[in-house]
Amino acid sequence: MLINIPVDSIILEGVLEIPQGSKGIVIFAHGSGSSRHSPRNRFVAEVIHNAGFGTLLFDLLTQEEDATYKNRFNIELLSDRLKRVTLWLRDSPHARGLRIGYFGSSTGAAAALMTAAELGGVIGAVVSRGGRPDLAEQALGQVQTPALLIVGGYDYTVLQLNQQAYKLIKAEKELKIIPGATHLFEEPGALEKVALSATEWFKKHLSKNRSDD
Repeated sequence: MLINIPVDSIILEGVLEIPQGSKGIVIFAHGSGSSRHSPRNRFVAEVIHNAGFGTLLFDLLTQEEDATYKNRFNIELLSDRLKRVTLWLRDSPHARGLRIGYFGSSTGAAAALMTAAELGGVIGAVVSRGGRPDLAEQALGQVQTPALLIVGGYDYTVLQLNQQAYKLIKAEKELKIIPGATHLFEEPGALEKVALSATEWFKKHLSKNRSDD
């Protein structure tokens, strides 16, 4: 269903799907220049949804804000938006009692990790797809949430950045490399592997009982 999320003086638009008997809910944080309409994130969301999890895809920035290029790399702003949306969802009747996870792409992954570090036990799992965790470097050591970093084997620069960031994360973690995949995982079967890996991570770490620490 389409939802409007109030954040200060603006409204962020999103799509919320929660199946009956949901095991938890995954909030998607898209990357630079993308939106809730991203076909890649929508594909992953469908796989996660079919596994019994709720999903929320929303825009971190308004159209006006996104038109200013530097906003797309303002990780503090993106993280603050993600935090506010997370707390709104946590306190809403839609997700009452459900554990919350993040699926972040590109710069959205940095925002997800930074927000997870701040919210602690509120977030049960984080998955990064082709992410830029290096942009949240100062927060990585404070991340308590189990984190899965997924990178394409041919995405050389981002892979190196993820390997460096992986060393800084002290929580339970895994770095999964998809062989033969480039940054957008456009190769046959690559995105399916991302979706299945993410789903297994959420199955492992999200449960029906939410921590409010």
